Amino acid sequence: MHDWTAHLEAQGGEPRDALHWQFPDDARQPESSATALVPLTHLAVLECRGADAARFLQGQTSANVEHANGNLAPLTVFCTPKGRVLANAELLQVAPEHYWLLLHASLVAPLKQQLDKYAPFYKMTLAARDDLVLLGVIGDTPATTAWPSTDWRMHQHGDTVVVRHPGPQPRWLLALPEAQAETQWAALTAELPVSGTARWQRADIAAGLAWLTQAHSDSYLPQMINWEALGGISFRKGCYTGQEVVARAHFRGQVKRRLGVAWLAGDTPPALGSEIRDGQEKRVGEVCQAEADPSGTGCQLLIVISTAAADDAPLQVEGRELTRQPLPYPLERLDPETLAAASEPAQA
Repeated sequence: MHDWTAHLEAQGGEPRDALHWQFPDDARQPESSATALVPLTHLAVLECRGADAARFLQGQTSANVEHANGNLAPLTVFCTPKGRVLANAELLQVAPEHYWLLLHASLVAPLKQQLDKYAPFYKMTLAARDDLVLLGVIGDTPATTAWPSTDWRMHQHGDTVVVRHPGPQPRWLLALPEAQAETQWAALTAELPVSGTARWQRADIAAGLAWLTQAHSDSYLPQMINWEALGGISFRKGCYTGQEVVARAHFRGQVKRRLGVAWLAGDTPPALGSEIRDGQEKRVGEVCQAEADPSGTGCQLLIVISTAAADDAPLQVEGRELTRQPLPYPLERLDPETLAAASEPAQA
C-alpha cells in the first residue's frame, strides 16, 4: 500500500497514527448534512476463497454464511470457545466460493493466525488483501444513486464492491484494487470534500456500531457490543465456535454489560479502555471508542457499561462528566433471517 500512502500524502493528508489520516479541510463544523470522501485506512479485508470456503466459515462465524449471497453482507463475529469475541466483521460474498471479511485492520493478522489452525483441513485459502483500497462516501451524491439504498446491502460495479452502512447520513464503503483507486478518488473528489478517518468513525459511534480492535480481542461477549441487535448473530444456524455460550447468554439473559453511546466533556479523547466511574467512584464500564467532536466542546464515545447503571446516573471518565445518549436502534434481537428475507433485488 506504499503507493496509496504516497497518494494520500500528495492530497494533503497526514497520518494521525499508523491507521488513521487527517486532512487540512477537516474543519470544526457541524457534520449533519455535509458530504465527504474518507480514506478508510483503519479497516481491511481478510479473504477466504476455495471450494470449502463456505463450509469453513459456517463452522467459525455467528452469521449464516448462506445469507452472504452477493446482495446482503451480514455482520458476524469470531469467538473463542468461551464465547468471547476475537474479531467482529462484515461478511461479503464477492464471487462463488469467494468471501471477504471486512474488519479492523489491527485484527486481520491475529484472526488469520487463529483461523490458520483449522484451514489445512479444508480446500480453501486465507489471505490478507493488502492490494485493496477502502474508501467511504458520506451523503447523497449523483454517484450514489446506483448504489445500495438499504443498510448492509452490497453491489458490485466491475472490480469495485460497494456496501451501504448505517449512520446519521447515508454512507457507503467502497473496496477496489489499488491500481484503480486514484482514478476513483479523482472522480469522487470532483463531487465531495475529503475528510479524515475520524469522520467515518464518528458516524460509526452515532450508529452504535463498534468495530473492535486488537486491544478489545477476547474481552466481550457478542451481546456486549449489541451484535444480536444489529443482526450479527444467527440463532437458527448450526454450531460454530463459542455458539453454546453465546446462545445461553441470550436465552438466559446473562448479559450484564452493554454497548452505549455517550458524550464526554473536554475535547481530548480518552484512551480506549479508560474506566467509567459512578458517583460513588465505582467502576461501571469502560470506553470502547472515542473521537473528538468537530465543535471542539466534547468527545463522542462508544462505551460498554453495566446494565445495572441507571441512564441518568452521574458518570465520569478521568474526572470529566459523561452523559449517556440514546441508541439509534432497539436493544432487542434482530434475526438475520429477517434481513435476508428483506434484501434488495439483486443488481442487474
